[in-house]
Amino acid sequence: MKRIILAALIIAACSVHIKAQNPDDALRYSQQFYTGTARFSAMAGAFTALGGDISAIALNPAGTGVFRRSEFTVSPHIGIINTKSYFTSDAEESVYNFNLGQFGVVLPIMPSGRESGLVSLNFGYSYNMNNNYTTNTIIRGVNATSSMADYWASISNGNLFSNLSGAAGMAFDAWLMDTVTGSGGNQYATVFSRYGDSPTSTYGQSVRRLITNEGFSGEHTFSIGANYNNNLFAGASLGLARFNFTGHYEHVENDPNNTIFDFNSFSYIDHYEASGTGYSLKAGIIYLPVDFLRIGVAFHSPTIYRVSEYYYEDLNSSFDDGDTYDFGTEAFRFNYRLTTPFRVMGGVAVQLMRTATVSVDYEMVDFGMTRFSKASDGYQYYDENQSIKEIFRQAHNIRAGAEYRLGGLYFRGGYGYYGTAFNSSEINSDSFQTSLSGGIGFRQEGFYIDLAYTRLTSPIKYYMYNYYNVDPVTIETTRNTVVATIGLRF
Repeated sequence: MKRIILAALIIAACSVHIKAQNPDDALRYSQQFYTGTARFSAMAGAFTALGGDISAIALNPAGTGVFRRSEFTVSPHIGIINTKSYFTSDAEESVYNFNLGQFGVVLPIMPSGRESGLVSLNFGYSYNMNNNYTTNTIIRGVNATSSMADYWASISNGNLFSNLSGAAGMAFDAWLMDTVTGSGGNQYATVFSRYGDSPTSTYGQSVRRLITNEGFSGEHTFSIGANYNNNLFAGASLGLARFNFTGHYEHVENDPNNTIFDFNSFSYIDHYEASGTGYSLKAGIIYLPVDFLRIGVAFHSPTIYRVSEYYYEDLNSSFDDGDTYDFGTEAFRFNYRLTTPFRVMGGVAVQLMRTATVSVDYEMVDFGMTRFSKASDGYQYYDENQSIKEIFRQAHNIRAGAEYRLGGLYFRGGYGYYGTAFNSSEINSDSFQTSLSGGIGFRQEGFYIDLAYTRLTSPIKYYMYNYYNVDPVTIETTRNTVVATIGLRF
């Protein structure tokens, strides 16, 4: 039954919350893959017990007290991000970007000179970029079992067509789906299957989805660190965090071989922007029971973000008879609060004969504790927070780094393991992430320059839409980052 209603319907407020604030967002803004100076990056960020690096004060503020001189660093980052997808056809895409990933300074508050009691007190500031969200991903192939239109029809069942909204409402108006004859106007079929009075159509349409993500998260850390007796360092810090994220995808299905009755193509666009500003508190200590051994522990409070969102959808369709339809939703804006999990970390570092250092960190973070709250329209987020508790779990991260000194040259390497955030019942329950890193440095009195390379790999399984016979697409993302640091001591 063809329709006479051809006007786009406005999304109801509750459906926007379901679409915009979801567990994927909670995880994205809660995860941190520590980067910073070239030395810090080359050693995989295993600095909870080491300190003495400006980036490390964001990890354990006690590291601020390890400095014996004033120091300034700046570290540009070059990112090369590669993605591979495996659908019915394989696809690969790369993107490059440049960021000022780190800069900071440490200054003495109380001049050093004593060897017991309160030896020194330092102030530290560092900006570190914790996440680079930039990716370009292409998924393509032939779908012989379903369409995204089937998903829209399935979520519309039980609703009268006059009450449809968002993408489902646009799909109805764009003639991609219709009510089933004799259903009373609340059951739906698509142009691919059981459409109107036509027999079941044959799938086999070409599918292409282009996912373009941009943005970053970073933190400004202001810390105070004290040195007691040259074997106990304690510190506290205030972190001011910010993120910007743009997620955009275009999903296209077309019928190049004219196998689907009356259908030529459709294109759906989903565009989402978010920015947030938050704050957190951190505290930590570093203890030297003997000269060659350091033990560090740190606690990070939850980061409380105030988030602003912007969201819209577009849909157009074309048919064999030459008819075309184009609809779009109005842009929606929302504000809400996001509280990320707290973090606990510990580390051990061993220094051998002042020529070699080995450091290992452990970090625990429970992503199931992430929470949405205080929406600008009074929405309570009960269902979303329950989903977060059911989907995510406690993750265990390990970072290890080593450094070897040969005169003024330093050779470094590191490995990081970031455990899965997903519960065992989830399809991505084994989606841990790993990093490999290495670097070299040259240091002289009052000046140093360091270089580092990090390779972070992140495999996930991705559903293009939620339908009963849809198989996930495997996406492998590799983030290659080159860091250069210039440091001055004075």
